Amino acid sequence: VQLVESRGGLVQPGGSLRLSCATSGFTFSTYDMRWHRQAPGKERELVAFISSLGGRILYADSVKGRFTISRDNDKNTVYLQMHNLQPEDTAVYYCAAGRYGVDYWGIGTLVTVNS
Repeated sequence: VQLVESRGGLVQPGGSLRLSCATSGFTFSTYDMRWHRQAPGKERELVAFISSLGGRILYADSVKGRFTISRDNDKNTVYLQMHNLQPEDTAVYYCAAGRYGVDYWGIGTLVTVNS
């Protein structure tokens, strides 16, 4: 099983970035997918959730209206489009796959929002 996040990077405040998470080794279309993040000195938090077929989507209050989660079940990939990034969005972002209590995680990618 592999979940590989795309490279994050340095973004200026107000900027945008799209993360992707390419997966393999499991039946992607049957797993719910999530994006989490962990800021320095803080606990990991759930940012966004999308159900296996995309019919249910949830966001943390802190990113509603700015972040969009999506998935392509043909490409086994989940995305996180981030707009109007702010310094408080600086974190390591992780994608995760979950089904019936089984979780798979990527290794994370660092997004830094700083002028």
